[in-house]
Amino acid sequence: MPARLTILLAAALLAAPRCAGAPAPPSPPAHARPTAGPSGCADPRPLAPGRHTITFGGLERTFLLAAPDGDGPHPVVLDLHGLNSTAARQAIYSRLPEAGPPRGYIVATPQAAQGRMGWTLPHTGGPDDTGFLAALLDHLEHRMCVDPRRAFAAGMSFGAGMAAGLICALDGRLAGVAAVAGLNIVRPCPGARPTTIVAFHGTADRIVPYTGGHPFQDATGDLRGLADLVTLAPVERAARGWAELLGCSGRTAGRLSGQVRVQDWKSCPRGTTLRLYTIDGGGHTWPGSLDVPRLGGTTRDLDATAAILDTFDQAPSR
Repeated sequence: MPARLTILLAAALLAAPRCAGAPAPPSPPAHARPTAGPSGCADPRPLAPGRHTITFGGLERTFLLAAPDGDGPHPVVLDLHGLNSTAARQAIYSRLPEAGPPRGYIVATPQAAQGRMGWTLPHTGGPDDTGFLAALLDHLEHRMCVDPRRAFAAGMSFGAGMAAGLICALDGRLAGVAAVAGLNIVRPCPGARPTTIVAFHGTADRIVPYTGGHPFQDATGDLRGLADLVTLAPVERAARGWAELLGCSGRTAGRLSGQVRVQDWKSCPRGTTLRLYTIDGGGHTWPGSLDVPRLGGTTRDLDATAAILDTFDQAPSR
């Protein structure tokens, strides 16, 4: 594992907001709040699918866009890549840009700032990625026929942590988030508004361990020392933390297959969902996607892409 990768994760996690009982994060800036309505529905020149750029914070930022046919308004999904990945790789790996538009979703897959391998988590310094992603949603709402009440974020690994961090950082703007192999990267945040959460995590994940503890468990030497500075909560504890903060109750547990377990909290505020899929023996991978042997096993018993979109379909508008 490259040294810069471990340093970046260690710095971000050490600065991440603490769990319940810590002071609530500061109010988000005005640009992090939703706009009044889908003004893009009247725009005669909607954005075309493909690569686009916007300028935010003095930086040129890029994103890939996939869009459905039809007039809308459409729900929108931010598809967030992991550390040392790219928007192009995430688009292929998550398959959300392929699967989302036929189901009516606009899918935007943004790229981390130039020269950085990952996102700046909320309130940790560095490029204002929370502001950038809020500005991206604003941009889409002004140029596309977006339903601003149905904005979502999904992510892989560190992108999953960023998606979860946006629950509070965007002050309730998101109707739901999906976290693949990274729900426990960002601690549950006090003051979270009712939000649908669906998460996926393998028990044999060696990068973001399911049972918590130090990340990058196969690191050696100096990298091991850096990884030892970070302690992650167990994934199931993170899910229970979100349940407590969101006011979800009635947890049930069952099996989707011999390899896939599922926990559901049946009573969440405003009809939202909290669900955790556990893949026994699964690695640091996206269920149902491409095999990445160096990251561990990938289950074929669950298609995370379809499960994410199914969950978002059922999420109440914010």
